[in-house]
Amino acid sequence: MSTTVTVTGEGITLDLLLVRVHGWKGQDLITEALSLNPGIAGEGAFLAAGRKVLIPDLPSEVTITPEPTIDLFG
Repeated sequence: MSTTVTVTGEGITLDLLLVRVHGWKGQDLITEALSLNPGIAGEGAFLAAGRKVLIPDLPSEVTITPEPTIDLFG
């Protein structure tokens, strides 16, 4: 899923928008955001006010539970 955000200010970049929506983890989503918004890279570094941008969701956190350790000598 993704969320649509409308740029309302001046001097907003795509990576800044991702950080404002998702916090610092949003920086990892720049490639996915560029693919969701074809042509956005060609518009320049700053997003125009009123521009609608699709923001990808953060991937779900995966927790890994360690396997139990078997001690052969204890």
